[in-house]
Amino acid sequence: MARAGQVGGTATAPRPTLPAPSSRGGHSTRTAAAPQEARQDGAAPRQVAVVTGAGSGIGRAVALALSAAGWTVVLAGRRAEALAETSRLAGPAGPDAPAITTVPTDVTRPEQVDALFAAVHERFGQLDLLFNNAGTFGRAVPLEELAYDDWRTVVDVNLTGSFLCAQAAFRTMKAQEPQGGRIINNGSISAHTPRPHSIAYTATKHAITGLTKSLSLDGRPYHIACGQIDIGNAATEMTGPMQTGTLQANGQTAIEPVMDATDVARTVVHMAALPLTANVQFATVMATNMPYIGRG
Repeated sequence: MARAGQVGGTATAPRPTLPAPSSRGGHSTRTAAAPQEARQDGAAPRQVAVVTGAGSGIGRAVALALSAAGWTVVLAGRRAEALAETSRLAGPAGPDAPAITTVPTDVTRPEQVDALFAAVHERFGQLDLLFNNAGTFGRAVPLEELAYDDWRTVVDVNLTGSFLCAQAAFRTMKAQEPQGGRIINNGSISAHTPRPHSIAYTATKHAITGLTKSLSLDGRPYHIACGQIDIGNAATEMTGPMQTGTLQANGQTAIEPVMDATDVARTVVHMAALPLTANVQFATVMATNMPYIGRG
């Protein structure tokens, strides 16, 4: 089975990179907001999405699907080379093609998150969607063997990084005109039911559900909708062990079915396309035969 994210055509030209501001003291030095890039056909300006963790897996698949649906997409992630590959897979740039740009970003660093959203504001003047996707599973070890630093790494990426990006997106969406936008958080089946030896990942994904609910409530006065997609066994690098055998709740090891990440991406595109008067609060997308219903 092909790895998740290996979708889209073969490109012939690289996409441009959107540079993040080089100097920040908590806030960027801003000029007037740039208008959305005009469409040659006179149609409405394209909507703008930020996708974190866009260099591989679910993030890459969603970024490509949004681009194919006509969105302007800003790719964020730690690895510039991986982001460039996602951009290449989206196809060649052109006057009629949706813009897709890259901003290397470590979501655990507040100043880099601020720079990411400042760059989006300065380039496009609006933000319509954040797909809050960056995450890590961490080491699968017995609870008593989990090192503090390993715990902190998972919490910093999965929870603190998601909060920082959501906070920056919220500020942008609240301040822009017209006001509003949508945040979609990547939860997990583990937001409901844990796997063995996954306490850090499971704890952070349960916390993402609380983050989603709070964002939904706090966003109501500002036309900011927030939903969550809980994904089970999409075929990515992170789920590779499931295709060779992974520990089950009964102590046995078993191969688990997986699904293509493009099936997840289609669901995110549907959630993103809804008017702000409607919201998919929680959606679960999983490989049909994965051992989730009745796990344990």
